[in-house]
Parts: sequence; C-alpha cells; structure tokens
Amino acid sequence: MKMAEKVTLLSFWPSMFCVRARIALEEKGLSYEYREEDLPNKTPLLMEMNPIHKKIPILIHNGKPICESLIIVEYIDDVWSDRARLLPSDPYEKAQAQFWADFIDKKVYGAGGKITWHRYKHEAAEGKEELIQNLKVLEGVLGQVLFRRGDVWICGYCSFGILHVVSCL
Repeated sequence: MKMAEKVTLLSFWPSMFCVRARIALEEKGLSYEYREEDLPNKTPLLMEMNPIHKKIPILIHNGKPICESLIIVEYIDDVWSDRARLLPSDPYEKAQAQFWADFIDKKVYGAGGKITWHRYKHEAAEGKEELIQNLKVLEGVLGQVLFRRGDVWICGYCSFGILHVVSCL
C-alpha cells in the first residue's frame, strides 16, 4: 500500500460479514483504521458512506466507500493484486468461488437466522433442518478432497481463498 493511501473499515465485531472484510485486509497485510460502529446509533460517517442500505461493513479507501462484504473482498483483491490472491484469476474459477460464497450467505447464514430469530418453535426446527442440509451440500463440495483451482486453494482448510474468508466464520 502506498503511503498516501488511507484505508478505514467501519465494522461491528460480531458480524460475520465484517469479520470477512477484516480477514481479507489482514491476509493482504494491509494497514487500516478499524472503526467499531454502534449499530443502534449509527454514526454520520456510516450514513454518509452507505446512505442506501445504512449497514456495515464499509471499506473506505481514500475517501471512497465500498459496501457489502463480498464486494469488499473482491475490491481488496483487485486493488492490491500484487499481494497473495484471495480469488482465482481464471474468470470461471472466480465465478465458482463467488457462487459458493453466495450460497453460504444465502443458504447457510439464512438458515442460521431462522434458528436464531424465529417467532414460532416450528420455524427454528425448519431452520435447523435447512442448515443441516446446506452444510451437507457444502461438505460434499468442499470436504471430499483437498483440491486446487488455478492459483488459489478454495478449500478453507487448505490455504486461502474467498471460501476461506466466508467459511471460517
């Protein structure tokens, strides 16, 4: 990172999405300012940098905001491409990694949310069943063998890649 570059991460420590952005920054070895947000009392900076969704994480690079954790990971990988890659360079392999990251966000995290935030007992049971089935899908894709796609190991327990950023949380 050049001396003139300023990187700030607006975050909230228990958020898996914020942790994902922090892992990407740390894996790239970047210096950055960490700013913890109080979500019930959102700061003017958060509201200015993400006026549409008003949520974290937000990466601020030289005054420009980048929102949404998977977009932040891809941005970090593209801007600091001279450092260890987080995503495959091959477009197809990159799309595959992004597909499984999206699967984790929507299916795994979504089912976990049903367990945590249910209104009725049957909703928690349904969420638990969904979570188990979705984890079995992931296990089938990632757990059979250790494999390498292009220039990035995509199994989270092998080395590093976007699925590691996503699945380690």
